[in-house]
Amino acid sequence: MARILSLLHSQTLVTLTGVRRTVVCRMSLEARARELFATAVEAVQPDAVVRRGVERKDDSLVIDGRTFALRNNVHLVGFGKAVLGMAAEAERIAGDHLVKGVISVPHGIQETLRCHGKSQMLLKDNSRIKVMEGAKHNLPDGDAQHAAQCIKQLASELTEKDLLLVLISGGGSALLPAPIPPISLEEKHDVTRKLAGAGATIQELNTVRRALSLLKGGGLAHVAHPAQVVALILSDVIGDPLDLIASGPTVRTNVWPEEVISILQSYKLSDSLPASVKEVLGRGSPRWENIKEESAGKGGVLNTVIGSNSIALKSAGRRARELGFRPVVLSGDVCGDVKAVSRLYGLLARFASSREEPAPELAAEMLRLGPEVGVESWDLCRTMQVLDEGRKEGWGATCLLAGGEPTVELTGKGRGGRNQELALRVGLELRGMELPPKGPMFLSGGTDGQDGPTDAAGAITDGGLWEEARAQGLDVEGTLKDNDSFTFLSKVSGGHRLLSPGLTGTNVMDVHMLLLPSIPIRIPNDPEADDRSLRYM
Repeated sequence: MARILSLLHSQTLVTLTGVRRTVVCRMSLEARARELFATAVEAVQPDAVVRRGVERKDDSLVIDGRTFALRNNVHLVGFGKAVLGMAAEAERIAGDHLVKGVISVPHGIQETLRCHGKSQMLLKDNSRIKVMEGAKHNLPDGDAQHAAQCIKQLASELTEKDLLLVLISGGGSALLPAPIPPISLEEKHDVTRKLAGAGATIQELNTVRRALSLLKGGGLAHVAHPAQVVALILSDVIGDPLDLIASGPTVRTNVWPEEVISILQSYKLSDSLPASVKEVLGRGSPRWENIKEESAGKGGVLNTVIGSNSIALKSAGRRARELGFRPVVLSGDVCGDVKAVSRLYGLLARFASSREEPAPELAAEMLRLGPEVGVESWDLCRTMQVLDEGRKEGWGATCLLAGGEPTVELTGKGRGGRNQELALRVGLELRGMELPPKGPMFLSGGTDGQDGPTDAAGAITDGGLWEEARAQGLDVEGTLKDNDSFTFLSKVSGGHRLLSPGLTGTNVMDVHMLLLPSIPIRIPNDPEADDRSLRYM
């Protein structure tokens, strides 16, 4: 621990040269927070990520540094909440070289996008792509299964001359249900539901899903062979693991039936399996055992993540610099309970805002919390060192950025979501600190524009939240116990703390930002101040 803490006082990582200039911005701290969130979301819009990831050069497409010839040979399939906008842009780029396509999207999304003024994400009337809606309430259903069958049929008809573009985004797994016969959709759903209820990990759940599916775990790419397959992925999973996003339909994964049976036995579910599931698992050997893996460009597969939380954070960081902040990215892998996450952000705010040398116990507690919420010790040490240098040397205001997907323990029946509850809890952690613009401000927002069963994406809070709530007679502890953050934030300060951008059409998890105004520092050789004057940079 002593070695880790010593990093905070090691040699400065950044060498300052010349005269430091402070960017003056007349926008309020809250206005800048909202602007930064909007910038993060804009960077991962479906059309924007496809435009950045796919370049048209004459009669070829350049994707991830590789070139694919266009000879009226492009086919397109897609599944996920954001693929409608992705498909519209992909069709525009491919032009007449697109032969046909099929996409599986959530029930009612076309009408929803129209109502939210997102018509640019809809396909043209003369589009060659068929749109199929299904998976009501984000659960696989008959409509989604029919769409999966159509996607499988399109892929199975391709030749070595064809290029299949596969568009994947969050929610894709429920929109591509294709159980291995004779397993029915209901039987497969029942097995995975029981497994989840028994406490299985996400890795175990995905292993079982892949074993019972025709298209997951590389099944779609296998069906499309010998065509060239290029998957364009908008990631909504921490760390962007290709095999977990929509259960990896273009990522070949060998799943041995013995492994699946072992998982089911460990949760005492093997005896209650339907006969159809037992039949499939009794066939032995992995599905792709005899399939020779091909290299990209020869009937192989190229998987590329074109949109992710890290891209959103980088874009917000660039805009933060333009708005007068020094951007610092903590981590894009924040997870764990919002109680621990909020505590970490509160400690970081106090560490950065301290006018004296922070107590060692402050850093020690942050390093203890880090692994619990998905933040590596090195990332915490790096962040604390930068904050410490900024505090000592008066670098100006800082924008601490992070992302991920924390969780909420449900103890009540109120309305809210993880972003609103996190913002509320951080506001309580900031209690007693100065108010903006001299004190910190925190924002947490879901990039899809919807946080839980509410029309808000998240909220913005600061150290004044507790007093505002008390003045209005609001019960903070009762709110948290009932998971009723939306109702609380709708009442406190007239609801102005809520973040309500509307449906965004994308999803790369959540964005967190902690805006830290510079602390007062002495400015030497200031003719308008004496030695004891303090100024804000």
